[in-house]
Amino acid sequence: MANSGFKTPISISDAIEYIEQRKFLLPAIQRKFVWSSEQIEVLFDSIMRDYPINSFMIWNVTSSQTKNNYKFYEFLKEYRAFFKDENPYIPTKGYSDFMAVIDGQQRLTSLYLGLKGTYAYKMPRKWWKDNEDCLPTRRLYINLSSQLPKDDERKMIYNFKFLADNEFAKLNKTEDLFLVGNIYDYREDEALDDFIDSIQWKDKKYAKSTLRKLRKVIFDNKLINYYQEENQDIDSVLDIFIRTNSGGEPLSFSNLLMSITTANWKRDARKEFKSLVDAVYNNNFIISADLILKCCLVLFNDNIKFQVANFNSDSVSVFDKNWDRIKESIEVAFELLKKWGFNDSSLRAKNAIIPIVYYIYHKNLEKEILKDHIHQEEKMNMRKWLCISLLKGVFGGQSDSVLSRIRKVLKDNIIENRFPFEQIKAEFASDDAKSLSLSDEVIDDILKTQKDAPDCYTILTLLYSHLQYDKVIYHKDHLHPASKFNKLKESDFSDSNKYTFYKNPENWNSILNLQLLSGASNESKNDEDLKDWVKDNNIDLASHLIPLNTSLDFNDFVTFINERKKLLLSTLKSIIGG
Repeated sequence: MANSGFKTPISISDAIEYIEQRKFLLPAIQRKFVWSSEQIEVLFDSIMRDYPINSFMIWNVTSSQTKNNYKFYEFLKEYRAFFKDENPYIPTKGYSDFMAVIDGQQRLTSLYLGLKGTYAYKMPRKWWKDNEDCLPTRRLYINLSSQLPKDDERKMIYNFKFLADNEFAKLNKTEDLFLVGNIYDYREDEALDDFIDSIQWKDKKYAKSTLRKLRKVIFDNKLINYYQEENQDIDSVLDIFIRTNSGGEPLSFSNLLMSITTANWKRDARKEFKSLVDAVYNNNFIISADLILKCCLVLFNDNIKFQVANFNSDSVSVFDKNWDRIKESIEVAFELLKKWGFNDSSLRAKNAIIPIVYYIYHKNLEKEILKDHIHQEEKMNMRKWLCISLLKGVFGGQSDSVLSRIRKVLKDNIIENRFPFEQIKAEFASDDAKSLSLSDEVIDDILKTQKDAPDCYTILTLLYSHLQYDKVIYHKDHLHPASKFNKLKESDFSDSNKYTFYKNPENWNSILNLQLLSGASNESKNDEDLKDWVKDNNIDLASHLIPLNTSLDFNDFVTFINERKKLLLSTLKSIIGG
């Protein structure tokens, strides 16, 4: 076996060629590509300024056992945030010897994307969709008109920028832009000089010198300095990976655990996790591998902390063996939340769903829980748990401690035919910070929640639990229309206290004056007076949580709010059990 050590440096173009020929691959322990477009631009600026880009660590894979038993991946050739950020799997059984990049994945991927690939990041204020409107495809250009000013906030000299086609077309009218990847058409100085002459840049000193410099750093300079590891033992390589990834682009502990899980998983863990993330996304929720890993731990481990010992081959084999049911339990849990009116914005603590996943999995309910008219009490208690845990902020701070305590309650009560909300509530009864009880004072604060507050929809879905949120889109609606309050003047009132009451948003713009209406009903109601709307549409007061035997006239708004407050308070108390 050859000795490990530093090898003769190679050029950037050599490294790109190795990537294209699949001589450079990535081991499963590597995490995803995470560099921003700006980081790539700065990297190219550093190279042009002859700054060192640090050494690389390469694992020379020669062992048939390693090729047959472990997963390897290609480098990304195109990057689209969220939608195309997974490295393609490549089977290496019977593959010729290759080099696995242990340290330097981010830099090498960045070099490839800048020279040969594309990069698409989300436009601001756009919902995540895999199209050019949300994620325009961008290529790396260099502006050859002039250097960047000295006060450039990124402290760059060379103006590298990822541009979409429309941005390039606009800028190229006034600037000399060059597609960085086109340097491959001019590997020799003579060919480059002919190009410069052909587009009349011969007298543009900066453009000419910059292009020559670019050609030189890509093809001539030996900038890729790497250490080659020959040891074929996977544990030794894992240790090297952990050590070498302690610097540079931060490797979070959960990233590392995902890498270890992938390495110990018989099937393609990355592909399976991505499939689950996509399935959950189709129900309007965005989840990470962290949440999936935490679900796996809570399902099977008493110790649920993100620790390497919890992701050894024995533990991971349990996850792998039960993966189909784990995946389905997580999927249906999020489908259940969608039926209850939740989306990614209203589910502000993703960990709140883990106890529901645990219950579904260990009660074997993944095939049944979504069916109407069965398991109603269980679903009611799950929903109660979810809403109140979110309202009380149970998962702020030490979430592992909270999950461990809840897991024990679930485990101890799993033979019962109901989700143990009351037992969970009792577990935290003496913990003021995590208590699930709602005192009159707390409920009073909840009822003051404003229409645009993050918790508002959650509170309303708890109150209007009888609605079918999976079949109809519901809107928050003012009972007494907001427009009437916005038009009020103090001169309209003989009693200043009454005017103050009417103008106070805690009365007219809070839960006290809100309901949930279907989109169509809300549109037709528009700014109609509450009294007229109820009469004209034969509204069932009880189902809309409108107090009975109470005047709905706008002039009696004070009485209406006081009576509705009593009704909502008693409704919440009955829902949560006091």
